[in-house]
Amino acid sequence: MADLKHRILMVSDFFYPNFGGVENHIYYLSQCLLKLGHKVVVLTHAYGNRSGVRYMTGGLKVYYVPWRPFLMQNTLPTFYGTFPIIRTILLREKISLVHGHQAFSTLCHEALMHARTMGYKVVFTDHSLYGFADVGSIHMNKVLQFTLADVTRAICVSHTSKENTVLRSGLPPEKVFVIPNAVDTAMFKPAQEHLGHNEIVIVVISRLVYRKGADLLVEVIPEVCRLYPNVRFIVGGDGPKRVRLEEMREKHSLQDRVEMLGAVPHASVRSVLISGHIFLNSSLTEAFCIAILEAASCGLLTVSTRVGGVPEACFTR
Repeated sequence: MADLKHRILMVSDFFYPNFGGVENHIYYLSQCLLKLGHKVVVLTHAYGNRSGVRYMTGGLKVYYVPWRPFLMQNTLPTFYGTFPIIRTILLREKISLVHGHQAFSTLCHEALMHARTMGYKVVFTDHSLYGFADVGSIHMNKVLQFTLADVTRAICVSHTSKENTVLRSGLPPEKVFVIPNAVDTAMFKPAQEHLGHNEIVIVVISRLVYRKGADLLVEVIPEVCRLYPNVRFIVGGDGPKRVRLEEMREKHSLQDRVEMLGAVPHASVRSVLISGHIFLNSSLTEAFCIAILEAASCGLLTVSTRVGGVPEACFTR
């Protein structure tokens, strides 16, 4: 049984060249599985001119199917419109296991549904937390119950996430396993030389969206700069809330104390982290913040909002 090799299809609307926690998770998990001798194929939608079949490091095969996202990088739900191409890939690649990622990926839900119809074993990984009362959450929870009704196993990235997923989907708890996210410490190493303490540098690397607490940063940064003249901020990331941060910097004349880097490629994250003393995470909801692990691995002190699965990733006092 230990020598059994699988042929795994990873499915999600979220993958490179888009950057984020889910995208990195799928890529690095695929690389680890390839090293163990399994065959891994990724299925996602086209990104701009990137469509067709591409190969990545380690022989990772990626199908960028020619569907365009219509909302938040999600493809339009069609139920059966995706069936022909998903069936073709399953048969062509001789897939034995389908692994879907992220609850609000429509491509993931449709692939899991079609794979179970064809008799394949399917695994689902939930990377986020959702509510129960608002219209969007009620709709998503109904979709989750339908899709996961016959799932083989489910994986969550924290115990908080497991509790949330079990309540939303109605899955038996014994079918849901907790596997926390991890980082490659060979990539995220502390700086060779320690930074001086004449100036304290606080680093923020995040998508600048409401869920990640960008509005909270708009209120916090000016107040911290007012109270502590020796503090400087480095903000990496992009998103719709970047405009608010730019306006805040102009309003309070903090151009020399708040550096806006824009989108930061994952390969450059370490170089940004080691230029600071403290990593700040302001998320309003978080299943498990892998950025905290990356910052801690680089030797930074971490400060975060106490939400979701963050206490499981961040040592608290």
